[in-house]
Amino acid sequence: MHILLIASAFNSLTQRVQAELRDRGHPVPAEVVRTEDDVRAAVARHTPELIIAPMLRTAVPADVWSRHTCLIVHPGPPGDRGPSSLDRAIQDGEPTWGVTVLEANAEMDAGDVWASAAFPLPAAGKSDVYRGEVSDAAMDAVLLAVERFASGRHRPTPQTGPDIRSRPHLPQSERRIDWRTDPTPTVLRARRAADSQPGVLDDLLGGRWFLHGGHPEDELRGEPGTVLATRAGAICRATADGAVWIPELRPRRSPDGPPTVKLPAALALGNRLPSVPDLPAPLRPPGHRRTFSDIRYEEHGEAGLLRFSFPGGAMSTDRCRRLLAAYRFACTRPTRVLVFGGNRDFFSNGIHLGVIEAAADPAAESWANIQAIDDLVEAVLTTTDRLVVAALGGNAAAGGVMLALAADEVWCRDGAVLNPHYRLMGLPGSEYWTYTLPRRVGPETADALLRDAEPVSTAAARRLGLVDRVLPVPPGDFPARTAELAAELAAEPSTHQRITDKKLRRARDEAARPLAAYRAEELARMRHVFFDPRARYHALRSAFVRKQPAPAGGTT
Repeated sequence: MHILLIASAFNSLTQRVQAELRDRGHPVPAEVVRTEDDVRAAVARHTPELIIAPMLRTAVPADVWSRHTCLIVHPGPPGDRGPSSLDRAIQDGEPTWGVTVLEANAEMDAGDVWASAAFPLPAAGKSDVYRGEVSDAAMDAVLLAVERFASGRHRPTPQTGPDIRSRPHLPQSERRIDWRTDPTPTVLRARRAADSQPGVLDDLLGGRWFLHGGHPEDELRGEPGTVLATRAGAICRATADGAVWIPELRPRRSPDGPPTVKLPAALALGNRLPSVPDLPAPLRPPGHRRTFSDIRYEEHGEAGLLRFSFPGGAMSTDRCRRLLAAYRFACTRPTRVLVFGGNRDFFSNGIHLGVIEAAADPAAESWANIQAIDDLVEAVLTTTDRLVVAALGGNAAAGGVMLALAADEVWCRDGAVLNPHYRLMGLPGSEYWTYTLPRRVGPETADALLRDAEPVSTAAARRLGLVDRVLPVPPGDFPARTAELAAELAAEPSTHQRITDKKLRRARDEAARPLAAYRAEELARMRHVFFDPRARYHALRSAFVRKQPAPAGGTT
């Protein structure tokens, strides 16, 4: 069936819907639309049998929905209406939530229901939940709706009765935090409900900032509203009864200024930041601690697990260096298997484009960042005394995919989306991809993946050889399941022989062509782009981090 996707952005859910419908044999073009005329033009170009809108802020015009069945994916249960459904559910502390696939009509979110799915709502940030539980529920509901539509027999259910809840947009006035009176749980709910976008607007150290993300702190205390400490780029701020860690800030846009960039909080504050202690988190904190730590290490039997989680999957120079130090520590431990990753949500999206954009010299920061992530990938590739597993609890892209491919095995949660390409950012790529990608999928498939620059589902990734094992578990169960599987792998009798074989294979590959040669060739091309002010990478990067449309004229 010819299905057209229309969306306000080619976001993670739109990518997943496209990839998984294609896996089932449907031709599924996707169009980014911003106006009703854009919708009309997209429909005219493709003449679809069915239209699906995974994430749409623009109303579908009546002349489209009256002639075509158009299914809207709404991140709320049947009867829920409004543009801030998931935000309000998280801020209100709803225990369960859902996704509804409904038919477009004259009233927003009021159309007949084709399918729905429910899920427990975890205590996590909105963007994390959206890419996890919401994405899973949406995919289940979309597949059921497509099946029902294809049957030609199903009649959708009207939304009527006492369950209708029409709730308005959640404004900043309702997101506002009162640091003098709000307890930590209230602060965290407000922060998580605004995570990624739009953030919580607040006054801090003489500026107006959008606060992004939030983690509890169980020991530090101080005058409510004051900054108490820093850690890994985050700041700790006192609440009425405790404290929270704030990973990222974004300055409020000035009336005539360009859109601003989200950055690690301490970096964003710069010289506004008072003299407070920097408190590095231990790699192995006691189990009872509730505090922010973006890198942690634990052991299960003869398996080590190096867990990391960076906002947006972005790995700045500092994050790469800290992760490399942790990886080297993990390699000193007496384990037979080392898993890196293994958390829910993003694995990695490669270099930190926001930090690069904000740098005094973006070209120099780009160069430092790519060197740092290459150092990390090299450390993984040259680990020959144990098996290394990359565990992807969520999406990965560009250098993040190539980081995973440096491991001996790649495990991926079912429902994640991989984007193993660089072209849309105007980059030739690094992270030893010219070594790892062809050996995984073959030269022809490697070229196609980079050239086509399309999202890959977990099923397709397994079929292509990008992924070795797909774990069909909910997002919250992924960490525990990877720990169980790692311990089992470490205990297998064949693991010792696999380690021996791995060491011999690495020696043969090094003799045939040293890793340094792959790195030098890749970095020469990257350096040319970074330090060419006319290269489209700079305009594409700026548009991406400022959430503006990509400039016209290609991607290279």
